[in-house]
Amino acid sequence: MSLNPAQQEAVSTLRGPLLVLAGAGSGKTRVVTYRIAELIRHGTRPDRILAVTFTNKAAREMEERALALLGKRLKHKPEISTFHSLCVRILRRHARRLGYPSEFAIYDRGDQEGLARSVLREIKVGEALLRPGDLLYFISRWKNASLRPPEAARAAQTDQEHLAAAAYRRYQNAIKAAGAVDFDDLLLLTEDLFGRFEAVRRDEAARFDHVLIDEYQDTNGSQYRIVKALAAGHRNLCVVGDDDQSIYGWRGAEVAHILNFPKDWPDAKIVRLEVNYRSTREIVAWANRLIAYNKHRHGKVLRATTRGETPRILQFENEELEAKGVVDDIRDRLKNHGRRPSDLAILFRTNEQPRAFEMELRRAEVPYVLVGGMSFYDRKEVRDVLAYLKLVVHPRDEVSLLRIINTPPRGIGQSTVTRLMEHTVASGRPLWDVLGDATRQDDLPPVALRGIARLRSVIEAHHAAAAARRSPVEIVRNLIAEVGYRDEIVRQYPEAGEQQTRWASVEEVVNAAAGYCQREHEPTMAGFVQEMALVGFDDDREKESQLKRNAVVLMTLHAAKGLEFAEVYMVGMEEGLLPHGRSIDADGAAIDEERRLCYVGITRAQRRLTLTMALSRRKWGKARPTLPSRFLYEITGQADNPNYLATVQGRLPGGPGRRPAAGPRQRPGKPAR
Repeated sequence: MSLNPAQQEAVSTLRGPLLVLAGAGSGKTRVVTYRIAELIRHGTRPDRILAVTFTNKAAREMEERALALLGKRLKHKPEISTFHSLCVRILRRHARRLGYPSEFAIYDRGDQEGLARSVLREIKVGEALLRPGDLLYFISRWKNASLRPPEAARAAQTDQEHLAAAAYRRYQNAIKAAGAVDFDDLLLLTEDLFGRFEAVRRDEAARFDHVLIDEYQDTNGSQYRIVKALAAGHRNLCVVGDDDQSIYGWRGAEVAHILNFPKDWPDAKIVRLEVNYRSTREIVAWANRLIAYNKHRHGKVLRATTRGETPRILQFENEELEAKGVVDDIRDRLKNHGRRPSDLAILFRTNEQPRAFEMELRRAEVPYVLVGGMSFYDRKEVRDVLAYLKLVVHPRDEVSLLRIINTPPRGIGQSTVTRLMEHTVASGRPLWDVLGDATRQDDLPPVALRGIARLRSVIEAHHAAAAARRSPVEIVRNLIAEVGYRDEIVRQYPEAGEQQTRWASVEEVVNAAAGYCQREHEPTMAGFVQEMALVGFDDDREKESQLKRNAVVLMTLHAAKGLEFAEVYMVGMEEGLLPHGRSIDADGAAIDEERRLCYVGITRAQRRLTLTMALSRRKWGKARPTLPSRFLYEITGQADNPNYLATVQGRLPGGPGRRPAAGPRQRPGKPAR
């Protein structure tokens, strides 16, 4: 496929600020990769190009496609990475200026929860008042808004927020004392570096002549300021995105960044990619009608290149019949219309909705996969092994040490751990250092002292091997063997099949080390641990493997962004579900984001789109009547006809009949002009 005129304009505009508004299915990835190749062809040295996106998968694809276009091996490669990977590299060079070691540890969600639990214990706040997960929610929200502990304390309003702000200060002191950072810190500390040390900002900005940002509508405040800091000198900044697909406000993304780009960069050129190569004209027409109701957006209208059938709206008596009707239709598509299970997706707004659909798919013996289940990196055995590896690199990583101190059992019981922690608090020294003095402590039992000595011996030996740059694969294999982790799996899981599954996960960590060594010119243990931390944060592999199965896909609308399916069922199209109940009583911006989420769902469909709703849905065991989503009226151009859904004709093969549905409680507004 050659480039269309708009795509060609985006690819060939190589100087100055450029905003590429890439509508759904408009060939955005193609434009980004062609543009990188075009810059190199016109003489830009590849390593003077920085391209940043949000997932490891997108970064890999971008690099592979750009290099394939050039058709030759390059001495230097463009720097293509996620925001977090970019910030890790910057911080490794300059973290000491902020009081962190250059080889800082990166805490994942499990590490953070352990630290949060410890902090709440210290300030004597029980889980009835503030759970560890709630504390981390507040901390992440504040960090995404670039609020440090003093600012968070001033911004706190509710009693729970005041408790969280007090805990936030201790959390941040503790994580820094451990020589560690969390994922939000990677952005926040980079922003701090650039703000406090102008020479650092200049040095980092001088590394590149061109900066390209993908999915710009998803940037939060820190990312936005980091981008401006890197591009301010040369002004060769290209941002690509779609304000109509900005759906991550709940995690700090600000659609205002892409909306205000022409104000931030007054000489910016704007290119609109409006030809949709994914969906039919009928599906695109529904998407265009819906998104026109959002007032604050860049003007653009998608145009499709193929025709197809008109999308359908189907109503059912309750959620069980909704699930049965959808699965009956899926069986018909598989049996009579030549579809494969992987051609079909069921998209929903909340994590509770798939239960009824899973039940019906099992009854119908239709293979399915629920995308977004437990991550590979959340499995106990993987977390245990990674804790050992983190200790090999950072022996003072207290969270990791506490996780494996008696796993497998080595005689260090909970009472011993409590005494050790008391010594740690009293002396103000790291737990690892206290373990080194354990033989001089009279209050510890002999079996515990032997266990401590064995643990320290193993970690110190492998720490020395890592410092000597021995192969990470060799270190991982030896460490797993020396601590007897296979025996731990056998001890914990008597069933042979479960043992095999658990051990396969451990082997996969070894495989990951081998893959890392193959990719890196100078592999190190610290580098491997860092890569595992960053990949665990953005766990594309799990999602990729799930989507490769020949199975009907069940996933949330948020998880579906960036994907496409031949046929899509968007279920639960009701007020309170989509738009979500939290947004209905909030400000208009919240409804706008829900509308964008609905738009994303619609534009996942290539050939066939079905929207369904239940006329009643159970809450606490009682059936309660529902109201149709306002979006159903907007997408069909029936916003002025509250009785429209009562006239909808047609039903699924074998599906139940329907009764009229009342219009939405709040009549939809008018499309923005």
